[in-house]
Amino acid sequence: MDDEFCKERARTVRALAEQADPFIKKRLLQLADHYERRVVIQPDDADWDRADLPALGLPVRS
Repeated sequence: MDDEFCKERARTVRALAEQADPFIKKRLLQLADHYERRVVIQPDDADWDRADLPALGLPVRS
């Protein structure tokens, strides 16, 4: 599943939760959270620099 699919599915499930009874609403919101956690967060290059790579366990390219 790609990120756009997961984002759209989370939006759809949250919209359904708005109309559901309390028990089903809780389960639907948990499902929406599950889809949102699957979205891969891509850090911007400006958010971290090469000095952070070893601490993150990522290989350093020269």
